[in-house]
Amino acid sequence: MAFTIEELLLGASLLLFLSILISKNLGRFGIPALALFLGVGMLAGSEGLGGIYFDDFGAAQSLGTIALTIILFSGGLDTRWETTKPILWRGIALSTLGVFITAMLVGVFATYVMDFTLLEGLLLGAIVSSTDAAAVFSILRSSRIGLKNNLGPTLELESGSNDPMAYFLTVSFTFLLTSQGASIWELVPMFFLQMSIGAVAGFVMGKAMSWVINKIKLQQEGLYPALTLAMLLFTFSFTNLIKGNGFLAVYISAVLLGNSNFLHKGSLTRFYDGLAWLMQIVMFLTLGLLVFPSHIVPVLGAGLLISLFLIFVARPISVFLGMSFFKATFKDKVYVSWVGLRGAVPIVFAMYPLLAGVEKAEMIFNIVFFIVLTSVMLQGTTLKLVADWLNLSEEDNSLRTYALGAERGYASKNSLVELEMGPGWRSIGKPIVELGLPRTALIVLIDRHGSFVTPNGSTVLEHDDKLMIMVENDQELERVREALQ
Repeated sequence: MAFTIEELLLGASLLLFLSILISKNLGRFGIPALALFLGVGMLAGSEGLGGIYFDDFGAAQSLGTIALTIILFSGGLDTRWETTKPILWRGIALSTLGVFITAMLVGVFATYVMDFTLLEGLLLGAIVSSTDAAAVFSILRSSRIGLKNNLGPTLELESGSNDPMAYFLTVSFTFLLTSQGASIWELVPMFFLQMSIGAVAGFVMGKAMSWVINKIKLQQEGLYPALTLAMLLFTFSFTNLIKGNGFLAVYISAVLLGNSNFLHKGSLTRFYDGLAWLMQIVMFLTLGLLVFPSHIVPVLGAGLLISLFLIFVARPISVFLGMSFFKATFKDKVYVSWVGLRGAVPIVFAMYPLLAGVEKAEMIFNIVFFIVLTSVMLQGTTLKLVADWLNLSEEDNSLRTYALGAERGYASKNSLVELEMGPGWRSIGKPIVELGLPRTALIVLIDRHGSFVTPNGSTVLEHDDKLMIMVENDQELERVREALQ
């Protein structure tokens, strides 16, 4: 049945609106928005109430690839080097060694549960081996879960950087299954070549992006998002063209760009944050439309066994081995093991063997979809509960910091920090002049229940005030916090 462009746009707009509305109302019960988007897509699909028939895996894979690059880029822009640097190697170990171990364990287990050859089992393991950046970023940040021991940056770095490894393994095992006579030893030099080219391309493009944005001097500010989007897509496609890993290049370039000063930094970061959310919604809706619930029923038993093995055996083993080289408590490792969220990325990767004509690709796709749904519903709804149980949660003290001059492309030692007054702070009810703030720190604006107050020395602070404070460095910010709390 052919649809007109007006009918397609009407359907898309209704699905988007419905997804956001449902996530707003049901999200308060702890159900992850991503699962709700999937549910809406399935309800609108051919076996749901909507009756929309969609089975174009090629279009879905292309859309998913574009969406993933934008989500990774947005996550990279938000990655702060000062919080990532102390846990850099720990995150890299989880995103490489951890992914490999997970893929191998799940692959071997799948051969015993399903009628799979070892290569088919390893392909399934590779597809579900990485944690999902969209799922981790959205759930951790929207829930504002504060975590001790730098676990938050560790989880975000791992989820943002482990897709390249999972992608390489997925493509490699697909290649071995579809190419007679191919040897697994051919993959070793290919791995180092792809990762090396991807890393170099990401570094070069990250530096180039900042330079181009600051030097091009466009007349219209609205053209800067289009400019960065063009450079983002170029980074991914050109890196793949020269046999590098495009996902790795995109993430590294975004991290470098996000930690440099460039024109319209605040507005561009907000643009990509919103675009990443749009891509997540569109991707999960599309994947919901793509799945046929009746095809999942035959693999429910095996899918449940593999999913439970992944969550309770493979993921913990890979985390404990990957973090064994670094200082981490037993509770830290247990919590990182639990935050092994699978999202849309494995479903996108599961389309590669489908399009390549792998014999049992459809069965693998349905198992992967069930694993993702189980992971999001079981792990995604209990992140805060498990953090509290392990005594790893704390008040979310993450601060919104604005580097002065970043919007105009020049560096400044001063920053504006947004700090919300908490209950029981000793500064509540006191005038600013009596707080003993550092001499160079300055409260420049107060957001009081939606009204802005320009403070002076006699201004009395109230509960729930949001303070905009100018500071010179982190040490000064810490002295400000001590004075207020």
